[in-house]
Amino acid sequence: MNKNIVTYLVRRFLRFDTDQPFIFLSAILAFLGISLGVTVLLIAMALMNGFDKEFRKKLTIMNYPMTIVPKFYASVNENLLIDLETKFPSLSFSPFIQSSIMTRSGSQIEGGYLFGVNFKDEIKVNAVLKKALVDTELNKFDVLIGKKLQEDFKLFTDDKLMYIFTHLEPGGLSVTPKIKRFKVKGIFDSGLVAYDKAYSYTTLSSLQAMMHIPSNQYDGIHIYSPNPHLDILMIKAQLPQGVAIKGWWEDNVNFFAALELEKASLFIVLMLIILIASINIISSLLMTVMNRRAEIALLLSLGATRLEVKKTFLYLGVVIGIGGIVAGIFLGLGSIWVLGTFEIISLPKDVYPTSTLPLDLSVKDFMLIIGGAFVIVLTSAYYPAKKASEVDVLTVLRNE
Repeated sequence: MNKNIVTYLVRRFLRFDTDQPFIFLSAILAFLGISLGVTVLLIAMALMNGFDKEFRKKLTIMNYPMTIVPKFYASVNENLLIDLETKFPSLSFSPFIQSSIMTRSGSQIEGGYLFGVNFKDEIKVNAVLKKALVDTELNKFDVLIGKKLQEDFKLFTDDKLMYIFTHLEPGGLSVTPKIKRFKVKGIFDSGLVAYDKAYSYTTLSSLQAMMHIPSNQYDGIHIYSPNPHLDILMIKAQLPQGVAIKGWWEDNVNFFAALELEKASLFIVLMLIILIASINIISSLLMTVMNRRAEIALLLSLGATRLEVKKTFLYLGVVIGIGGIVAGIFLGLGSIWVLGTFEIISLPKDVYPTSTLPLDLSVKDFMLIIGGAFVIVLTSAYYPAKKASEVDVLTVLRNE
């Protein structure tokens, strides 16, 4: 019976009151504000997660999950490579030589890095190069360049591209940089402009010949692992002194820390939209309490308990708030589906790692948004409900 009274009162107070239309308007504004806040939060968190995931995927490929490098005057050689391949047969290894270079085509010059790799091993650790080398085979002094460099220099397959090495060699009475023309045999597209412009790949033997490095000596070894955070500890325990290993995340700690801080800040700022909207719940319920003081006093005098009155207004605020949350969920998830399915918004590829909006809403973020919104709504409804239960019956009935 008590439950029926609360339900009846909630339905009654939700109706449009022609004498006090502003109360109903305030409730509608609260509903719309919460809906908008939840919608924007869902889309914003999906975007932040999407960009984070896209950057991680791209950076994992071009920076490699793990890289072995020498420390001090030590070297990475073929014996170490064979030893690691024997101890970790489930992982993929690709030795490399690296040199800082300047690329020149006509009057255009661009700085970058030239990697000498064994392409049979490299395609096992680099999915971008694997895709670029499907129908391409590189011989000595052939080169694979990024799409951005190819577009900027307007190069085509079999064109010559001049590489100026920072390594100097004596010549007569002076020292001069090494210069070598390589033939462009393929184009790779990582999706990250900085890498597509700066990185070039040639055969291991080509760069060893240019740098006068023995065939069994390397500058490092790239390693592919599906679980680099775990495997790096096992590999580190097997490495000799003078050789170090680093994970791709170690070079990008600050970048991803900034993304996490931006995501947290955005969550807090957008949650304020829901908080501001909840003020309308407070004002709407307080106006309802003030307008219904006589009815509340009459109910209390007829036997209704103060707890029932408190529940009535608490449920009234929760109904408005939850209605807004549910509407926001449908609008938010619907918007995410539309933006993810149709290419409504295109991004400049020279700025972002993808030309379409990356959207990935995690369950954790979804629960945080819904939970946070519900707590705000419940808190906002509590004070008006408490004031309604504290109405002085004798004073109200005597004066009203």
